[in-house]
Amino acid sequence: MKNLVARHILAASVFCLLMFVGCTLGQNDSAERRDPIFSLPSDEITVQFVKEPVHIADLTMYDLNGQAISTTDWHGKVMLVNYWATWCAPCREEIPYLIQLQEHYSDQLQVIGISADEGDTDQVKAFAQSMGINYPIVMQTPEINRQFPGVFALPTTFLIDRETRIIQTHVGLINPAVFEQEARYLLDLSTTINVELIDENDTTLLINAAQATEIPGLDLSELTPIQKEQALQRLNEDTCECGCALTLAQCRINDSTCGVSLPLAKKVIEEIISAS
Repeated sequence: MKNLVARHILAASVFCLLMFVGCTLGQNDSAERRDPIFSLPSDEITVQFVKEPVHIADLTMYDLNGQAISTTDWHGKVMLVNYWATWCAPCREEIPYLIQLQEHYSDQLQVIGISADEGDTDQVKAFAQSMGINYPIVMQTPEINRQFPGVFALPTTFLIDRETRIIQTHVGLINPAVFEQEARYLLDLSTTINVELIDENDTTLLINAAQATEIPGLDLSELTPIQKEQALQRLNEDTCECGCALTLAQCRINDSTCGVSLPLAKKVIEEIISAS
């Protein structure tokens, strides 16, 4: 009798174990086989990722409720950093797709909205609530804009991989299937896109301006090493006044014909020389 009870207990234990393992494997399987929610307009689409993507620095922001959030919170996830505004019609059209992506890939993808609206944040908060936005919204600041330079039009979306590196930048209204397929590629999920690696794009060019040792239109060869270091630091901190919202170094690299950034940059050099 005791042996019979023992066999029943053993059988029940094995059954429970198999059920647990089966459920776990099923969940993992489900995550790996998660189906896309958007359809591409063509079976053959090629997207471009940069070969040597630029890391973004750890950045703390504050959402519309004043709660601190940080890019470090989402290490290991793919991020879509979306610049938008309430008055931007393409932005409003794009938001429902971003909501769906956030919901469908909540454990692997993080959307962050950067509002370019001016003035009262209550209007932005009310708009976000009316749209049912399910991802954090923050107001743009100079610090945030330095991390994500070159936003000349709305919407602009930065694609960031799981190592917090900017892989691609999209300007304007983009088919949500492209966002989804790019994210799936970075998440090692099945995709239907081809990926072409390029040396750099406009975004990496602007970000790398902070490491540039040569600035178009300026002769830094006559400066001492200390003066040159001071000059590059100033040129990568002072904002150009032409309306580009870039630093002087970024503006010179982005548009060497700019007639505003050049005299301002030369003035910086003169001030550093005269102060030495």
